[in-house]
Amino acid sequence: MSRPKRDLGKLSGLLTVASDAGLARAGAQLLRVDQLTAGTAQPRRTFETDSLESLAASIRAEGILQPLLVRAVGGRYEIVAGERRWRAAQLAGLQEVPVLIRDLDDRQALVAGLMENLQRQDLNVIDEVDAKLTLVSLALGTTPEQARGRLMQLLKEAEGPDHALMDGVFTPLGESWRSYAKNKLRILNWPPAVLDALRVGVPRTLAAVIVSAPPEHHAALIALAKAGATREELIAELRRLSPPAAAAREERAVQVGRALSDRRFLAQLEPPDRRAVEKWLERMPDALKTRLDSDLNHR
Repeated sequence: MSRPKRDLGKLSGLLTVASDAGLARAGAQLLRVDQLTAGTAQPRRTFETDSLESLAASIRAEGILQPLLVRAVGGRYEIVAGERRWRAAQLAGLQEVPVLIRDLDDRQALVAGLMENLQRQDLNVIDEVDAKLTLVSLALGTTPEQARGRLMQLLKEAEGPDHALMDGVFTPLGESWRSYAKNKLRILNWPPAVLDALRVGVPRTLAAVIVSAPPEHHAALIALAKAGATREELIAELRRLSPPAAAAREERAVQVGRALSDRRFLAQLEPPDRRAVEKWLERMPDALKTRLDSDLNHR
């Protein structure tokens, strides 16, 4: 099966549109807030009330420092980038907001909105993962699910055109696509309830603890995390909830970890046994891989 054509030149043009959305005040004009509508391709799924109130307070004091990016659609103006500022401006009582009007097609609007949101620090991790995967799918000319599989393939392949394409996508985001593929994509395999918790602000480090627990304990641990529990408190609660059999399994896991960290033990294994251990590690559950990757990244 032939792969879709990649067009790095076209991608560069889309990213240029996004960065031009950038958005100096030059060329900005004022539009009434009721002339604007929310964009259809907004990557941010949740707008936390406390965060919006804080931004509204800042807008009351200093105004809107960065214009919204909009495009004309059906006699109104659709927000391409800046919906959060628009919402906060209404909370602040503003009647007008500064905007940059651009002539963008659906694809350009999608890329510009994704890039503008990804360059901000307050996007939650699951929306970030989904937004970056959408950018990858646009660059590769595939669906997000196909793009996900292709990224994992690229980790195993020799350098080629698609590697350069991914470098072009991720360099403006300040992240390596390899790091994204290894450490963040597997979050999409987590249970829906945990993903929902991430979307409403539960930190990734806490979500990783919750994922490691038996499914029947997820709801209780999510409630604790939302109430402000620390990682250590979640781990302690997980141990309390674990029945004796689970505690025994935990101790067994600790023993396995100690054995695998002993170089002498590994060196003494016969080649077939060593290969069997390596294959077993390759089948490691995603939750454990995520936890190990997180621990390594924080050392």
